[in-house]
Amino acid sequence: MEELKTKTSNKAIDLENKYGAHNYHPLPVVLERGEGVYLWDVDGKKYFDFLSAYSAVNQGHCHPKIVKALTDQASKLTLTSRAFYNDSLGEYEKYICEYFGFDKVLPMNSGAEAVETALKVCRKWGYVKKGIPKNEAKIIVCKNNFHGRTTTIVSFSDDPVAHDHFGPYTPGFISIPHNNLNALEKALEDPNIAGFLVEPIQGEAGVFVPDEGYLSSAAAMCKAKNVLFIADEVQTGVARTGRLLAVDYEDVVPDILVLGKAISGGVYPVSAVLANDHIMDVIGPGQHGSTFGGNPIAAKVAIAALQVVKEEKLAESAFYLGNIFRTALGERISKHPLVRQIRGKGLLNALLINDTEDSSTAWDICLKLRDNGLLAKPTHGNIIRFAPPLVMSEEQILECVDIICNTIKEFQVEKK
Repeated sequence: MEELKTKTSNKAIDLENKYGAHNYHPLPVVLERGEGVYLWDVDGKKYFDFLSAYSAVNQGHCHPKIVKALTDQASKLTLTSRAFYNDSLGEYEKYICEYFGFDKVLPMNSGAEAVETALKVCRKWGYVKKGIPKNEAKIIVCKNNFHGRTTTIVSFSDDPVAHDHFGPYTPGFISIPHNNLNALEKALEDPNIAGFLVEPIQGEAGVFVPDEGYLSSAAAMCKAKNVLFIADEVQTGVARTGRLLAVDYEDVVPDILVLGKAISGGVYPVSAVLANDHIMDVIGPGQHGSTFGGNPIAAKVAIAALQVVKEEKLAESAFYLGNIFRTALGERISKHPLVRQIRGKGLLNALLINDTEDSSTAWDICLKLRDNGLLAKPTHGNIIRFAPPLVMSEEQILECVDIICNTIKEFQVEKK
């Protein structure tokens, strides 16, 4: 591990390494405070946050309105379970359903839980409404997907790190290439297909943006075959890509919408599955649930977080700043020997490094970015994802462009 400067940092890292499972490989920086677009480490050094907790902190760190909603509710009532009604859940359910345009919501906590929920709803719908024979329902997924790390989800992952050694695997999934309508059309010929689960932009895979028209065509193809179109917008939703939802670029209304992360502004674990009555009514009492799902704190926090998105016009900001960001990077470093591609939508962007996945170059660049006051993280070895809080100003985004470009220029290599 890279040597850190202070005993305080090293102590915090040593404690995690000794007592925590080694299921993450964090960048060596120890953070203790956040506000807006900034983070501070234990030594008081200030950084621009360019990961936003994997797009959970779209509204900025510790947004005062969201934090107030948390603390106000925490002083009154935290949890009842769903054994009883509470005075916050119905208000939240009405708000989020009207906000996104659906009849019903099933509240959960984490993004992976929400994806699992969507899979269960889809399968049950396939049996009850479509008439698929018992235990024969199949769901189409895309290669290079990332929907979480539960046993069922890793069953249809082709990332060996997430998949290998966790079998036996859950059957019932057909994997096709992302952004390939011909492959989807062929897969949809199977009469036992219940749903198509897709990320509108594959974030963890390296911010892969599909061709224009892919999502709308895929949704239409699913509708023609009586198959549910399931949009996993856990990372791309809630204004990250320059629209409230990434599917909004193509005016697609999913049959099932999966949300998480920024639905709470990163303040509290909240996720949600939304669908209309003819789909959601297949779930009855006892068939799915969560002790914490829909708790009073989650309800109040999510309402506040979604209000901030509208009040502060964060989707519009992400669209505007994203264009500035990609244009400025392109003008300054697109011809640098290390830079193979700059891609993204809104403020979900990626820098593809001209190196192999097993290279340390992207990691080394992120270490240097840290030294220069900006925090980002590689994905798949040779891709750096850039996803700052959406509350960033134009002046701040240009300052960050300077940091990124100057850092890249410190790395001099020849094109291969």
